[in-house]
Amino acid sequence: MTLFTKMILRIGVIAGVLPAVLCGCKATGDETARAAGQPPFTSAVAAAPPQTGDDAPPPEKTGGFDGKRALANVAKQVSFGPHPSGSKAIAQVQDYLLSELKSYGCTAETDSFVADTPVGRLSMKNILVKIPGEKPGIILLGTHYDTLLMDNFVGAYDAGSSTAVMLELAGLLCPQKGKYAVWIVFFDGEEAMKHWSETDSRYGSRQMAARLSSSGDIKRIKAFLLADIVGVRTARFLRESTSTPALVDLVWSTAAKLGYTALFLNDSSSAEDDHDPFLKRGVPSVDVIGDFVNNGYWHTPQDALDKISAKTLAITGHVFLESVKQLQAK
Repeated sequence: MTLFTKMILRIGVIAGVLPAVLCGCKATGDETARAAGQPPFTSAVAAAPPQTGDDAPPPEKTGGFDGKRALANVAKQVSFGPHPSGSKAIAQVQDYLLSELKSYGCTAETDSFVADTPVGRLSMKNILVKIPGEKPGIILLGTHYDTLLMDNFVGAYDAGSSTAVMLELAGLLCPQKGKYAVWIVFFDGEEAMKHWSETDSRYGSRQMAARLSSSGDIKRIKAFLLADIVGVRTARFLRESTSTPALVDLVWSTAAKLGYTALFLNDSSSAEDDHDPFLKRGVPSVDVIGDFVNNGYWHTPQDALDKISAKTLAITGHVFLESVKQLQAK
């Protein structure tokens, strides 16, 4: 049976799913087609990009999260052009991320490794921010920052948007010290080099989960909140069905309390993503991922800055901030 046939059998021949099948992707399961003031840091990003007509609410309305600054961070990533794992451009993105994090006062460490892929051995680098806490326990936040290996693919949506959210969260959280430590990880190598599979995808998250398992730190993780492809203007977030139900409930109930039920829907979908290596090791995890199958431009060169909304970035960041507060209170 060919990989193409296997993917169709796994995903189901449902209207709207075929584009995801053709590109080899994260989507699985037969439900997929349904599928206070300014923050205390200054971004190193020079100029904000043009807004998309739906400007973000002011930071005082979103717990301090600045959607316009997050959009500027997406624009900066896009300016490097396509940056798949192992490319010269992704090295520039890595330097940019580390420079931004340093400017926020964050302590970041890197984990460089070499991955065997269908296109050869590639150098990759995970970036991990560690914010200490008062008691044992870690709240882990994450995103990937590599783009799909495709000509003219700059990945504003996948995954410039979620990377920008995590940068803004780092700027807000690094000066704080909560009950539990907060770690923020930027994964390299989420995208498949040729065809999405257990061995050709999620290189960085598999590396990080194995590393934390070896060190024993993985047992300290109370929750892992992953963001992926989150910033589009027409965002719809569905409950990811392989995620830990209690964490899904926490995030979705937080979104409801904040008044974001128009974006955070109660329909369900299934996605293979960077939370999988952690779920397999018993880490409670939730994947906050947009309904990418039905937007018409996921994994195409049309995934560009004009699709991204400062408002959606602000809403997503607000939900993550408040979810972290809920976890810190437990």
